[in-house]
Amino acid sequence: MRLFAIGDTHLSFAPGVDKPMDVFGPEWENHWQKLYNNWTEEINDDDYVIVAGDLSWGLGIQEAKYDLDWLRKLPGTKIFFKGNHDLWWTSHRVLDLLYGEEIETLNDFGHPVKTIIRDPKMNFMHNEAYLIGDLAICGTRGWNCPGTEGFDEHDKKIYARELLRLRASLEDGKKKGAKEIIGVLHYPPTNDKHQVSGFTELMTEYGVKTCVYGHLHGKEKFKRGLQGVLNGVEYKLVSLDYLDARPMRLK
Repeated sequence: MRLFAIGDTHLSFAPGVDKPMDVFGPEWENHWQKLYNNWTEEINDDDYVIVAGDLSWGLGIQEAKYDLDWLRKLPGTKIFFKGNHDLWWTSHRVLDLLYGEEIETLNDFGHPVKTIIRDPKMNFMHNEAYLIGDLAICGTRGWNCPGTEGFDEHDKKIYARELLRLRASLEDGKKKGAKEIIGVLHYPPTNDKHQVSGFTELMTEYGVKTCVYGHLHGKEKFKRGLQGVLNGVEYKLVSLDYLDARPMRLK
């Protein structure tokens, strides 16, 4: 088993959706082509790839589906997490049915129940853990951390909610018997001063080995992200432009 990670694919294949990213630098010119070349060169169908948010510029699910279809054709099992620009990201049920199917079975009392069978290659994560053997992939979108310039009461509410979602995901990994946990956020885990946050505290509490995140674009912004070990957890920036569109191998 090999595991890779990349964030911020920022695709826009749907008709009428034009969101060039080269304002952040020349490395974004035709970034989808570079991503395709690097991904298909390095990754096999039996590998796993974490995509740490900002998958598509589509505003609705039908626009985003053009981009998700493109990702689906790439080799490997994808484990998707929501980013701040993923406005199309809707309910667990809707996303699972996008590529999965609903079947009806009988429960222990003989009553019909409906179950959604996911497409095993397309996994949209909602407050849960994805298990690969005894390795759990756990995470959430995240948010701006206290100490960030302009952090206000609105941010405080979203930050608190994201902490609950991260704990739910980590707890699910624990319940599933994971011996190792890899954490995923879209936002950086700290403010730009790299101070401890609720996200880093949870990662340490649950014994996370490595945490990946994206969101930061451009050489000056890269410096704002924590990289290296903090309280026993190694943090890695995996935004597409930071990696020059080549998914990072984690295992």
